Amino acid sequence: MARWKPDLREAEATPEALYLRRREFLRLGAAGAVGTAIGAVPLPALAGPDDPAGEVLPVSRKVDMAGGEKATTWKSVTTYNNFYEFGTDKSDPAERAGSLRPRPWTLAVDGEVKRPLALHVEDILKLAPLEERIYRHRCVEAWSMVVPWVGFPLAELVKRVEPTSRARYVVFQTLLDPAQMPGQRSRVLDWPYTEALRMDEAMNPLTLLTVGLYGRVLPNQNGAPLRVVIPWKYGFKGAKSIARMRFVETQPRTSWAILAPSEYGFYGNVNPAVDHPRWSQAKERRLGEFFRRDTLPFNGYGAEVAGLYAGLDPRKLY
Repeated sequence: MARWKPDLREAEATPEALYLRRREFLRLGAAGAVGTAIGAVPLPALAGPDDPAGEVLPVSRKVDMAGGEKATTWKSVTTYNNFYEFGTDKSDPAERAGSLRPRPWTLAVDGEVKRPLALHVEDILKLAPLEERIYRHRCVEAWSMVVPWVGFPLAELVKRVEPTSRARYVVFQTLLDPAQMPGQRSRVLDWPYTEALRMDEAMNPLTLLTVGLYGRVLPNQNGAPLRVVIPWKYGFKGAKSIARMRFVETQPRTSWAILAPSEYGFYGNVNPAVDHPRWSQAKERRLGEFFRRDTLPFNGYGAEVAGLYAGLDPRKLY
C-alpha cells in the first residue's frame, strides 16, 4: 500500500500565532455581532482584587494626560493582558506570571553609545524623579484602557549613555528565560521579544520608561520590573520585562513584524484610517465600557507627535 504524504508543506502551514489569534478574533467578532444587535457588549475582566496592591513607589507628581477620563480599574488593568511569554489568552499572564523573578534584575544598555551601562533596577529608580502619568492605552486588537503608569521619560536614560552619531534606533529586548517565562517554549514568536523606536521617538517626552502603575511597582503580568510605554502607538510596541536596550544604526526587525509583516509594521502608530487586514481600527472598546468609541489619531496625542511623521505615507509605513 502506498505511503500517505501530506499535500501541505510545513512551510505553507498557518503560523501557530496567527491560528491562535484567529480563534480569539472569531470570539471577539461574535461578540461584536451581538453588540451590533443589542448595542452593548463589555470586554471581560477576570476576578481579582479591586484595590491596587504591591510596594508603593515614591511618586513626585501626578499628571493627567488622558483628558480627564476615568482610569481603568486595577482589576482590569492587571487581569486582561497581552504577554505571550506567559500564554496567548488574555487571562494567562495574571494566572502564570508568578514564575517571573523581577528582583534581582539587570538592564544592559549597549551598542552605539559612548557609555554602555549595566543597571540594577534600584539604580534605575534613582535616575530621575518618578511621575504618575495617566495615559490612554490602545491595543491593536481594538480594545483600550486608561492607565496611571509610573516612570520617567526614557530620554533621561538615553542621555546618560551618550549615543553616538550612528545611533538611529533603540532596540528593546525582553528577558529570554523559558524557566521564568514558559510561553517562550512555544514557537508562537521568535524569542526574545524585540521592539524598537527611532531615536526621535525614544527622546519624545511622552515616551515613558515605566516601573509601576497606580503608584505601585509593576505586577509581573504587566511587564515587571521594567517596560516602555509609548502612548501614541499600539500596545505591541511597548516591550515588557526589558533586559537589554541596544542602540543601532539600521532599522531592526521586530517580533510581530517578522511574524506577520502585512499586519504589524515597524511604526505601530494608532491610526483609525488604516485598518488592520482583518478588522477596522476606526472604533475601539474601552475595558469596562459597553459602547464602542471613535479611535483618535495617534491615540489623541497628535499635537505632541504628529510632526515626527511629516511626509511619511501611513498606509505604507504603518
